[in-house]
Amino acid sequence: MMTMRKRTLKWLTFSLLLIFLTSFVLNYSSTGVPTAWFSKHMALGLSDNLRKLIKSQPCACTRCISQGKVSYWFDQRFNKTMQPLLTAHNALMEKDTYQWWLRLQRERKPNNLSDTIRELFRVVPGNVDPMLDKRLVGCRRCAVVGNSGNLKDSSYGPEIDSHDFVVRMNRAPTVGFEADVGSKTTHHLMYPESFRELGENVSMVLVPFKTTDLQWVISATTTGTITHTYVPVPPKIKVKQEKILIYHPAFIKYVFDNWLQGHGRYPSTGILSVIFSIHVCDEVDLYGFGADSKGNWHHYWENNPSAGAFRKTGVHDADFEYNVTTTLAAASKIRIFKGR
Repeated sequence: MMTMRKRTLKWLTFSLLLIFLTSFVLNYSSTGVPTAWFSKHMALGLSDNLRKLIKSQPCACTRCISQGKVSYWFDQRFNKTMQPLLTAHNALMEKDTYQWWLRLQRERKPNNLSDTIRELFRVVPGNVDPMLDKRLVGCRRCAVVGNSGNLKDSSYGPEIDSHDFVVRMNRAPTVGFEADVGSKTTHHLMYPESFRELGENVSMVLVPFKTTDLQWVISATTTGTITHTYVPVPPKIKVKQEKILIYHPAFIKYVFDNWLQGHGRYPSTGILSVIFSIHVCDEVDLYGFGADSKGNWHHYWENNPSAGAFRKTGVHDADFEYNVTTTLAAASKIRIFKGR
């Protein structure tokens, strides 16, 4: 408590000093430089520095994911400079990253990426904060809700809904399952082949595994000409354009290299959701990950004995991904709620 008071006092003192200096600079005109120039450029510069300072404030949560020197294993993998979302300002990819990304779903004749991105940001926001204003909210508590059958009869719904961000993925429904999985969703990760319509205020986070996925977003919000990738996909979607975010391909490779260390062919939406969340949240709680208490790998909305078949395809290394989440929990970086 005393430490927090000292930080608050230090912050107030700094703020008052900053206000005084800004006022002094803006009113000082003996240099011969017009005051208007100072107003526009100096104030903007001070504003940018203040914003950076605010973003670097210590985490206000009880448990803070980004805190270093808690787990050597975590510190070796976590790179806080990595930005989860693609924007018009960070879209340039290194050659090896781009070539790796093109191989994920073996796209034979990809369209020019620069042209595609330019067209993409004509229809969806290209100026979003790639960290989703992480440091401007004090303490951001996030729930990442997987699709495991272990959520059945868990009664986790109200607890999930109490989080600031609720992240879901792929075709996961909430209607009819609210008591166990909650009703709130702020961000829903999906790719074209796993698309489902979302609530009006939900942000769709597209995970692109190929250039066609980016073209599909353009088409699905405008002309509706793309109806098939390697399977049929919705030609049109009802998601508001300003609610569409793009998962950065370079961040997918970061997850693959740093966290999965090359296991599987590429990461699943589940582990992409987890690592996305530890970068934009201060506390992360996982629900609906892993098998149920009987060892079954099925979705909470269906009873499908073959739902765990993906574990044998080699596309995703489900066991290694699950070990990553349990190690994060063991390092006190996240919490896992295992349900039934």
